Amino acid sequence: MPHSSFLSKSLLRRTLMLTCAAFAFAGTTPVPNAADEPPAGMELIPAGEFRMGKTGTGDHSPAHKVTIDSFYMDTFEVTNAQYLEFCEQTDRKLPEFWGRDAYHCGPDFPDHPVVGVSWYDATAYAEWAGKRLPTEAEWEYAARGGLSGKNYPEGNEIDTTRANFSWQGITRGTLHIGSFTANGYGLYDMSGNVVEWVADYYSSDYYNKSVRKNPTGPKKGKFRVIRGGGWHSGPSCSRVYFRNALPANWLDFAVGFRCAKDLR
Repeated sequence: MPHSSFLSKSLLRRTLMLTCAAFAFAGTTPVPNAADEPPAGMELIPAGEFRMGKTGTGDHSPAHKVTIDSFYMDTFEVTNAQYLEFCEQTDRKLPEFWGRDAYHCGPDFPDHPVVGVSWYDATAYAEWAGKRLPTEAEWEYAARGGLSGKNYPEGNEIDTTRANFSWQGITRGTLHIGSFTANGYGLYDMSGNVVEWVADYYSSDYYNKSVRKNPTGPKKGKFRVIRGGGWHSGPSCSRVYFRNALPANWLDFAVGFRCAKDLR
């Protein structure tokens, strides 16, 4: 099993009732069953309906209703320590920027999110951990934390005391996981720190033809979706509905990932 001893026990023991009830959509979010208590290091994301995207110009338009089944999501982005254990146990190549302090990538930064991993690397890690990458719809639903129509995980505004992003050209590199407050579902860094790979192929017009229930993206494409903004992204790129994409084999100093898992 992946290493998780460095995670705060108080964070992992957070009560589900508090995180789900505080920001639940009225009439759409059922009370979680006690049997669905999440695995260590993950949060239960309750089933519900939300408006994905934002109507206007760009590939995040039009906003459209989507329903999502319950699933688990990693509380934090996958760290250097967790990814190192995966590499050691599977003989997989270390990340592209491993050992480069400028990117906080390597054993000297165990609790920072891993970067320099491709979509294929992220998928392989998720499978090794008994998990998967979240779909783009799951990612946005979870990032919103139960808030409706907001720009960021905690509302319509963002600043450098609430997320790790580039402000007026000033960057901090990746920061220790849990450096800021969690959103309504108990998830950290859904805006900022590192941009995150998700499972879907990318299409700029997919929102015009997306299915309503548990969409999984186009059947094929040249790129894979990345979400969330990172330490090198500006505030506009850190919005919960902002979309971007990269080739699946791309290795980037600001792109990492987190995992999801089905309830059963």
